[in-house]
Amino acid sequence: MTMRATTSTALRNGVLAVAVGVAVGACTTTTTTKTRLNEVSPTDSSAANVDIRQREAGGPSEARKRAVIRLQLAVGYYQGAQFSTALDELKQALTIDPNFADAYTVLALVYTELHQNDLAEQSFRHALQLEPDNSDLNNNYGWYLCQNGREQESLGYFERALKNPLYTQKGKPLQNAGVCANKMGNAALAEDYFRRSFDIDPSGSVAAYNLALIYFGRKDLTRARFYVGQVNAGPAPTAASLWLGARIERQLGNKTNETALENQLERLFADSREAQMQRRGNYDD
Repeated sequence: MTMRATTSTALRNGVLAVAVGVAVGACTTTTTTKTRLNEVSPTDSSAANVDIRQREAGGPSEARKRAVIRLQLAVGYYQGAQFSTALDELKQALTIDPNFADAYTVLALVYTELHQNDLAEQSFRHALQLEPDNSDLNNNYGWYLCQNGREQESLGYFERALKNPLYTQKGKPLQNAGVCANKMGNAALAEDYFRRSFDIDPSGSVAAYNLALIYFGRKDLTRARFYVGQVNAGPAPTAASLWLGARIERQLGNKTNETALENQLERLFADSREAQMQRRGNYDD
């Protein structure tokens, strides 16, 4: 089984998060919207974020303050899947402040949800013209490319996101790059990205699950057990991770652990595809 991702929900509902932190004066408001990366961890740590903040040394201008308010409203509508209203708010924000890169970034996400990929692409590129070294932006654009069949091209943007020595979320572009390398069929490169991501952020369940899947495929059950165990011992195990864990324990002959994982899968995800395979005894699928 491999990791899958979808484009339209990929920017809103799963592992990838758009974190909007707006600092205006002495007040900071943070809103987070999850965006689906794949089936494995719909509520896990984010793959990328957009940190909207005032970047000018002299503080925000009055126009930027007003644009930020519009952007905050737009993000709320975006989170609520009210895309047309979000679009209206974003257009107002950019009318007030045409050089607001963060507004162009969220605009790209909205256009993606509306399946207007040409406009999404234009918005991402406009944002990158304004802030070419913005790590969050490069990460998000890389993910957009990956989800639109441009995996090789996406890797360059993930690498660019990593170049900023002050960027504190490097596990996210590494994780995304691993997913995209997997889509390219380059397992060795994917493994390298996932291991680097895990080393930076051991709580990142997407990297841990994928490493477990890679080692399970190689019959390296000890390593596979370790990495999937990180996911299953965390706050948000998934149907896929519990099922993989049970299959690993079965191959290792650990019946007690296998049964415990199977019971957890049935209790938490009774309607899942993995629970159905478990009931049918399809341990080799």
